[in-house]
Amino acid sequence: MMPACTWGRRLVRWWVERDPMRYRSLHEDLVAANLGVTLDRYLLRTFLISGLFGAFWAVIAFLVMRFAVLPQVSIRIYNVFAIRLPAFMPADPVIGVLQALASAVVFALTAYAAAVFFLQYPSLAKKNRATRINLLLHHAVAYMYAMRQGGAEMMAIFRAISGSSAVYGEAAHEFRRVVRDADYFGYDVITALRHLQETTPSEKLREFVQDLVSVVESGGDVLAFLETRVRTYQEEARFEQKIFLSTLQLVAEAYVTLFVAGPLFIIIVMVVMGFMSSTPVAQLAVVIYLLIPVGSLFFILFLDAVSLKTEGIERHTELRWLNEFGDVRVEERTGDEPLVEQLQHYDRVRNIRAFLRHPLQAFLVEPNRTFYVTVPVALAYVLLAFLATPAYTDVEVLIDVLDDHLIVALLILLLPFGIFHWSWQKTVMGLEAAIPEFLNRLSGINQVGLTLAQAITIVVKADLGVLSYEIKKVKRDIEWGASVQDALVRFEERIRTPTIARAVTLITTASRMTGDIGEVLDIAARDAAIAETLKRERRAEMFIYTTIVYLVFIVFIFVVAVIDTQFLSVLAGVDTLTPGSMPGGMSFGSTSIATFERLLFHACLIQAFFSGLIAGEMGEGSLRAGVKHAAVMVIIAFVVFTVVL
Repeated sequence: MMPACTWGRRLVRWWVERDPMRYRSLHEDLVAANLGVTLDRYLLRTFLISGLFGAFWAVIAFLVMRFAVLPQVSIRIYNVFAIRLPAFMPADPVIGVLQALASAVVFALTAYAAAVFFLQYPSLAKKNRATRINLLLHHAVAYMYAMRQGGAEMMAIFRAISGSSAVYGEAAHEFRRVVRDADYFGYDVITALRHLQETTPSEKLREFVQDLVSVVESGGDVLAFLETRVRTYQEEARFEQKIFLSTLQLVAEAYVTLFVAGPLFIIIVMVVMGFMSSTPVAQLAVVIYLLIPVGSLFFILFLDAVSLKTEGIERHTELRWLNEFGDVRVEERTGDEPLVEQLQHYDRVRNIRAFLRHPLQAFLVEPNRTFYVTVPVALAYVLLAFLATPAYTDVEVLIDVLDDHLIVALLILLLPFGIFHWSWQKTVMGLEAAIPEFLNRLSGINQVGLTLAQAITIVVKADLGVLSYEIKKVKRDIEWGASVQDALVRFEERIRTPTIARAVTLITTASRMTGDIGEVLDIAARDAAIAETLKRERRAEMFIYTTIVYLVFIVFIFVVAVIDTQFLSVLAGVDTLTPGSMPGGMSFGSTSIATFERLLFHACLIQAFFSGLIAGEMGEGSLRAGVKHAAVMVIIAFVVFTVVL
């Protein structure tokens, strides 16, 4: 018996074959987005998920209409013609039919909306991938130029760059298609490049491939072409960043309007209305606990999608187990057992000794390791706080006490990570700032006629700031017998940032092919200098937006504090003077004053946490960089509400 999924795929394939032009653009988007799924399988998933999504909301709508108590809605229509309408009261079966029809409408609308989203998603992924290709294309072309300078053939260049996806990202994945077409489908280089030209989502890469094919077919100078394109793309990088900064300026204004001023206005209105009835209190809770967090999360996702993240401090190399000597025969001798045991014991305690000698160094190199310590400490603190908290008779007092302990636990998680990440970021920024000068000096010395190893020995004497210490390690590795390439790769593994990874990959590739790499070093130095200039410009521009986020948050805190001190406190005093009021149960209308104060406090805490993350994403292009801002803002909100107010 044939499985249901096979029947579904056959049905979808038949549906596509009925009108193949209808889904042609979707098929092209799937290929360009590199989603790794065929058209019929993607359509089958789309129909299944859309149907399940529509069924879910249809069931929810039916249950709400069936069991929930809905508010009475009256529509006033002036009967100007004095037409008498018969009274109509539907019976239970009719009501059930109407509810079923309404659920069917909900199913159709939600399923259609989900299907539209899934059909448009490949196009969005295609545009996002095109942006990532454009951001790294000039680095990939510089790598191609370095290999061509050493005399490599075009297919060898494509093979090398396709194996460096950790450094060149989506650009390397695109050239991997050329290698795939040549190795598995038997295409020649020109045909494979033309196929890449047809399928790539990047217009810039399409133009580059088209011009490269023209140069190769006409017998032109490929090296001169690559050198010209490297310089052209390096200049275009500045223009692309200006466009990004303009977009970010618009995004910052939208954030201030939608997620700070808007919720603040809603809070003010609902606080005033909350003293007239209890309904706005529930609506205010929805705004604070749902609208602000969900809206901020969507905003962070949007920032992450449009941000330039190629210069972020991220890991780009992997540890690999080398098996060069895996076939060597091992002979055990009698009497060597104590020595073997000593070596094994040393391997076991080496990392522990290194950690005990420099306990903070492990966190400075990898800030994520702080969570191995802070998460257990925070959980233990929360557990002890819950056990040590007495059973208060007033629920509001109990909630306030537990709130304080949870905030302290949150700060235990945020503060160490934020401090160590900031320290690591500062160190890496100093290293990357010295890379252009280091490459320029290497280029000048190499063009004089000295080898790369001799150039590194001379550059060690120069003052390159924080980088000088790392260059001394490179020189020491060379003196101890390592090749220049191995010493540079070890340098990359110690630092592991995009700028250093690209520079080391470029230098090692060129030095393996030729000793005269002065021109390659000059290109690498210019590339690193432009990248550093762009980063400085971005930091200067983004500092303004980070300051705006802080100012807006302070305004938010100030307004909420004014509401608490000048409005709620006055009403509390009036309610205290009211005959028959109970101490600790101050209320106006049907809502407790303490309830409003707690909601306002939680609103400031939630706004502080997400504003800090957004400040890091806008200012430094990383949520991890926003952890320190979130910790600072949470501390400000906590101090204002527990000490000042």
